[in-house]
Amino acid sequence: MSDPITFDSATPRFSLPLLYAGQSQKELFVNEGFYLADALMHCAIESERASPPANPLDGQTWAVATGASGAWAGQSGKLACHQGGQWIFVLPADGMAILNKATGQNIRRVGGTWQAPTAPAQPSGGTVIDTQARESLNLLLQKLRDAGIFATE
Repeated sequence: MSDPITFDSATPRFSLPLLYAGQSQKELFVNEGFYLADALMHCAIESERASPPANPLDGQTWAVATGASGAWAGQSGKLACHQGGQWIFVLPADGMAILNKATGQNIRRVGGTWQAPTAPAQPSGGTVIDTQARESLNLLLQKLRDAGIFATE
């Protein structure tokens, strides 16, 4: 006979709570899972900061910067999600992509840090100026900024 299947108490990537047969107060675990799923689906942060805002709205999320203080003390590197009138902290997984509303840029988690692509320098100088090529490159750079690939200037 094979070994019985055992389950952890939470999912491996984002620690969503799991339910068990006969578990009391299942609604607490289900609601916690819904809060986490709500915060992480199509995640967007207001900005990155080290201290919590004075009057956060439910549904808002921030990336907690190094040196976190106040209600965020000890939570550096996590996402601080304001849900149900309280803070829920989630350690982001590598590969996670989010929108930083403050910069309008899409960033992703790689090697435990947030990475944002930087725009190449706009063409300048040279002995022969090809205005059509420069216009095309500038238009391409603007479209990449509009798509959230590069930060807006």
